[in-house]
Amino acid sequence: MFQRTCILILFFALALASAAQDTTEYVAKQPPKERKDTRSLKDRLWFGGGLGLSFGTITAIQVEPMVGYKVDQKGKFSVGTGINYTYISDGRYVPRYEYSVYGYRFFSRYRVIEQAFLHGEYLSLNTERFDPFIDAEKRIWVPHLLVGGGYVQALGSNSSFTIQALWEVLQNPNSVYRGQGPIISAGFGLGF
Repeated sequence: MFQRTCILILFFALALASAAQDTTEYVAKQPPKERKDTRSLKDRLWFGGGLGLSFGTITAIQVEPMVGYKVDQKGKFSVGTGINYTYISDGRYVPRYEYSVYGYRFFSRYRVIEQAFLHGEYLSLNTERFDPFIDAEKRIWVPHLLVGGGYVQALGSNSSFTIQALWEVLQNPNSVYRGQGPIISAGFGLGF
């Protein structure tokens, strides 16, 4: 019996001594602090858009500036806004038919790889449409939802050429893109 008691005391003493060697911290560790984004606003913004000019029997002038903001530190995901103005003058008719379209857009882009991106955009355009009830043209706002993708080719350290194909998915009866296939556009960018 004495032996069992000695072995039991020795066992508890060893267990106590081994517990004293435990270096595990039982205090909850603080989660690592999120790294602060050190990019300047200049490095987060990019500018781009398009400019279209056509002169002749049909004259068309299009201006589409846009600005984007790189959300993540790697610059893969961007959101942005832009405006649109298009003037058309068609000399095939007498008197000459003229109209203008203007509007705004909100978009997002995600770079799948360095040269390719996915693009989604809400575009609202103010255009002229004939209203049979008043027997005249009137201006209306028309919503568009454009989705697609594109290709970017760097032209230097901070500029690029962009080409994209977008599809108008809402197909509003008053849409300037109704019934069209892909809308192909190209432009230049700074910072994207």
